[in-house]
Amino acid sequence: MGCTRLVYNRALAARTEAWYERQERLGYSETSTMLTGWKKQEDLQFLNEVSCVPLQQGLRHLQTAFTNFFAGRAKYPNFKKKHHGGNAEFTKSAFKWKDGKVFLAKCQQPLDIRWSRQLPVGAEPSTITVKLAPSGRWTVSILVDVEIAALPESPHQIGLDLGITSLIALSNGEKVANPKAFKAKKSKLRKAQKALSRKKKGSNNRHKARLKVAKVHAEISDARNDFLHKLTTRLVRENQTIAVEDLAVKNLVKNHQLALSISDASWGELVRQLEYKCNWYGRNFVKIDRWFPSSKRCGHCGHIVDKLPLNIREWDCPKCETRHDRDVNAAKNILAAGLAVSVCGATVRPEQSKSVLAGARKQKPKS
Repeated sequence: MGCTRLVYNRALAARTEAWYERQERLGYSETSTMLTGWKKQEDLQFLNEVSCVPLQQGLRHLQTAFTNFFAGRAKYPNFKKKHHGGNAEFTKSAFKWKDGKVFLAKCQQPLDIRWSRQLPVGAEPSTITVKLAPSGRWTVSILVDVEIAALPESPHQIGLDLGITSLIALSNGEKVANPKAFKAKKSKLRKAQKALSRKKKGSNNRHKARLKVAKVHAEISDARNDFLHKLTTRLVRENQTIAVEDLAVKNLVKNHQLALSISDASWGELVRQLEYKCNWYGRNFVKIDRWFPSSKRCGHCGHIVDKLPLNIREWDCPKCETRHDRDVNAAKNILAAGLAVSVCGATVRPEQSKSVLAGARKQKPKS
């Protein structure tokens, strides 16, 4: 793990220096050549004691990080820190899979693994990633290529409205409470962080206190992920079509009054899990336009109110006088819009249709 981190940081420093001092862009091939030279240095001979595969994979991950940075999808790559843990990725040439045991390259003994689940019968691992969390927990992630059987077709369809008080409101009237994993451990985390702040930097007691803080963060993350996986699996098993809003969470957390609650709800992870599980099990997953007025639109007559502040949870339609629960009404509108999009590809914004149509009229014919 330390060798992988060292090579990654040295390559990042070399690429940064080459650009700022010589305006020269280095890629994966150049850093791979540098790695060969580093292994020949007297003070870096220990790099030859580990497999070269995770070192090369670290350079590939750095190349991916720079690709995402130049494409505007991510920030500039950061240096890896020891107390943040790390990972080492082994491709098929750097490990042996024998009798259900994993032998890594240049290791005589198999990994002592406590399995969370067994691999499918006949599956052969293609990549093994060994990870170290900041809390000191080691995990092994094994990638296999298997065919996932689709679930039997369900007659049910559902629309989801994401929220904070209720994590989701369903179009059938059901509401799922927000477990608020961070809030449940907030006092414990605060106590551990205060203890950490009192420890002398560089001391062994500070290292122990840092691990306690990391373990509380791990408890929060584990509780949140466990709840989300159980919830999304249930929704996918019960419904053939699932419609959600395409929320820009990155923009929503700019509201400092709601940022903590939105981050704790983990809307982005919820939608991500729904999307890939629907893809796995043959379900229909529909994202509707984020500007669709799902909360302001009356699900009975279609009337759209001008304003609907967040503190109003129930409202009466001024046109048909139907009383609505804000979240359930939004979920019903999301389902209706999702079905319209999935069936005929219709847009859910009338103004969008006009702008597209106007643009088509103004376009000059090709000569």
